[in-house]
Amino acid sequence: MANYYRITAYHPAEDLSVIADSNGKFEKLWEFSAYMVSKGFKVIAVSREENFLEGNMPKIGIDTDKITILAYAKGEPNVTRNKIIVGDKDYFTK
Repeated sequence: MANYYRITAYHPAEDLSVIADSNGKFEKLWEFSAYMVSKGFKVIAVSREENFLEGNMPKIGIDTDKITILAYAKGEPNVTRNKIIVGDKDYFTK
């Protein structure tokens, strides 16, 4: 899918991190990022489908109406080199 995107973001006011996927809702990656910023999130990592490995979260199916939250946790995400962890979920960037 040409417009499968994954974003890791942190909401400072709520002290909450999320890993969110979009598969068809946004035409461009920057649109997904801008949406998250408009909701008060600080974007930590952005990836197209070809730039990340699933880790312990399978990819979502096509959904042109929704964003899927795959992980959430209190506090900031843990980012070490190419591994991103939120709660007990992780994935790897290439």
